[in-house]
Amino acid sequence: MQGDPPSVSILKRLFRYRFWIAKMTNIPLVGNIIDDAFFENDDMIYLPMDKNITIQREVKIHRPSEIVLPSQVVEYFIERSEHFWIMDHCICRESTGCEDYPRDIGCLFLGEATKDINPLMGRSVTKKEAFEHVDKARKAGLVHLIGRNKLDPVWLGVGPDDKFLTICNCCSCCCLWRMIPDLSPDISAKIKRMPGVSVSIDPRCVGCGKCADICFVDAIEIIDGKATVSDECRGCSRCVYVCSEKAIKLTTEEINVDDFISRIESTVDLS
Repeated sequence: MQGDPPSVSILKRLFRYRFWIAKMTNIPLVGNIIDDAFFENDDMIYLPMDKNITIQREVKIHRPSEIVLPSQVVEYFIERSEHFWIMDHCICRESTGCEDYPRDIGCLFLGEATKDINPLMGRSVTKKEAFEHVDKARKAGLVHLIGRNKLDPVWLGVGPDDKFLTICNCCSCCCLWRMIPDLSPDISAKIKRMPGVSVSIDPRCVGCGKCADICFVDAIEIIDGKATVSDECRGCSRCVYVCSEKAIKLTTEEINVDDFISRIESTVDLS
């Protein structure tokens, strides 16, 4: 069995230092260098799990008319693309020895720039296989993160980065973006919740803390025996899933799917 390519081996070694590296981005000059090198023009959005989302008001949909659920946004971009590439494992879960989620479900990359990825890291797949991959990820309880992420084409050594779309399949325990609370505000702001999504907690909350434990960005605190959610919430909806009292709701007060899709399309060219 072949070992990891050098870039993957380096990433796995550096993974244990990710929080320390994240804190360095708050040093003005160092932060600017890291931002320019790895996060320039990034725009990444967490999509909540379909089963945890409640449509509260009429959803504005102009294109395409069938999109309502977050997972269908991912499927829209798979349908648009001609190039599909799957990582044969998740570096985050591999690096931490994850025992709660599958390590063999890696990222899905779309776009012309994926043609030059080292074949030792995964494989080029068909559109059908790409659809099957994201469906498998959802069934495993993983959350999609979609958008332009310069870090991926940089470590993969491909480009241009505006022809590279990342679809991560993230767990709460090992995700690289657990470092969001330690990142500089300028960089952490590039990892966003889905527009129109909000999380609320009703009086049934008993303050058990399950939601705070699973929140990967430390957006939930237990105050006076009740959970409270801060603006740092990325709307992943894991807290909704673990709440035994059903006291947490994730709602879509208004989602303009057309604007959301156009926003991603403005940063990555899949044509």
